[in-house]
Amino acid sequence: MSEHRVPAIQVSRTGGPDVLEVTEITVGTPGLGEVKVAVTAVGVNFIDIYHRQGVYPRPLPFIPGSEGAGTVLEVGDGVTDVAPGDRVGWMSISGSYAGAVIGRADQLVPIPDDLSDDQAAALPLQGLTAHALATSSYPIRPGDTVLIHAGAGGVGLLLTQIAKLRGATVFTTASSDEKKSLSSMAGADHVLDYEGFAARARELTDGAGVAAVYDGVGKSTFDESLASLKRRGTMVLFGGASGQVPPFNPQRLSAGGSLTLIRPTVFDYVADRAELLSRAAELSTWVAEGRLTLRIGATYPLVEAAAAHADLAGRKTTGKILLLP
Repeated sequence: MSEHRVPAIQVSRTGGPDVLEVTEITVGTPGLGEVKVAVTAVGVNFIDIYHRQGVYPRPLPFIPGSEGAGTVLEVGDGVTDVAPGDRVGWMSISGSYAGAVIGRADQLVPIPDDLSDDQAAALPLQGLTAHALATSSYPIRPGDTVLIHAGAGGVGLLLTQIAKLRGATVFTTASSDEKKSLSSMAGADHVLDYEGFAARARELTDGAGVAAVYDGVGKSTFDESLASLKRRGTMVLFGGASGQVPPFNPQRLSAGGSLTLIRPTVFDYVADRAELLSRAAELSTWVAEGRLTLRIGATYPLVEAAAAHADLAGRKTTGKILLLP
């Protein structure tokens, strides 16, 4: 049992990327059911920005981040699933912007030998989100036509590929020629502009509309997303990158053709450890077999976390971005 002095990023006041301070912390001994892990790669996500800004308040000061991969250093009492030297990934261990972290053993998933640490850090949050959306929130069936917003984003690229694996015709939206190209490479059958996407989706489906819309953009796309759906279609609203959707009259769902609206969060689809491991194993298998391609758009040294946040918020990145301690 030992203490480790490691680099970390700390937020002492909320605000812009400049509040991400480089510091050092001491990581102590794991307790009952806990594991200490040497962090080798950290996933950067929009929720980290919301925490930094204070949109989702956290007690100050705090170490941001919740997703990563690394190697087990020590295990606490009662831990039997992992051992020192094991490679593991996670998506919900607070304080992951650091060289080492302590978390609950039941939040860790094993990393197969054929996945790198970078891949393992890039996969959990966005991969499990895409998996849950496509298999549970609205389970895609062969022959479905679905619309996925932000097709070149981290979730969008993975969700497009999973939708194709499940036999769907996939429409996506993207905001630039580069992003449209990336979305097409991921398997999108039609990549649409944001402007007028509902009319275009109906045109491409002979007026019928799509079976489901997966919308992580939120406020700016919500109304047209509803207008894109066919009778008894499903609106899967899983984020609000453009802002949160304001309250609306549920009668709109009836008027739109007996539509369904669901607002999922991935954590409700992996709360059971068996389900977490099952979803993670299927994703890892797809990546290992080459059926699912992970796009790591950029990597930054941990000490350049501010630049990573600025680029992510400025829509200057595609796919997943990582911090490397």
